[in-house]
Order: sequence, then structure tokens, then C-alpha cells
Amino acid sequence: MARSSALRGSRIGSGPLGEPERGDLIERVAVAFWCASGHETRPLFAASAVVPDVWECHRCGQPAGQDRDDPPPALNVEPYKTHLAYLRERRSDADAEILLAEALARLRATA
Repeated sequence: MARSSALRGSRIGSGPLGEPERGDLIERVAVAFWCASGHETRPLFAASAVVPDVWECHRCGQPAGQDRDDPPPALNVEPYKTHLAYLRERRSDADAEILLAEALARLRATA
């Protein structure tokens, strides 16, 4: 079986490899941000861009600042509440007993 002289890994219409075809890259700077957990995040920004004071940590999702010794405080994340937990915030056990008695009376009246 004869081997082809075509280059493997290329396709018809693909240009030469490298950046010149895509244009020049803009000058970039890496800025270090630290979260309260001590994680470091280094996003790249254009040299002419305004760098934000706070950035989201890519490891834990907490806010991160540029001062390693004084990072922004961690967010207070409340746990997920069930429907029953929200219901208990609105109604007391006595209210629930009254509603249950009314519902049972309606069911017994129709049966």
C-alpha cells in the first residue's frame, strides 16, 4: 500500500500555522487576586483596560481582591430551604392545626 504525501492533521482550506494570520496580539497583563481562603487567581487583562477591584475566585467562587493580606470577606451563603421551612416561617403549629381541622371538616362534609 503506497503512502500518501499529504500532511496528516491538516485540512483543505487551513492556512499556515501561527498568529500572523489572526493579527497582532494586544499587550496583556496578569493581575493577581486573592480570596479569603488564600486562593490566588490570575486573570489576564488588556494593558489599557481598567482592572476591577474585586474578581471572583475560580476555585471557591468567593470575592477576591488584589491585596493578599486583606482580601474581601467571604460571602455568607445560606443553606437551601425547603418548602416546609418557608411554610413554618409564615405559620405557627397552632395555625396549622386550625387549617388541618378545617380541611378535614370539608372532606368529611363532602363524603
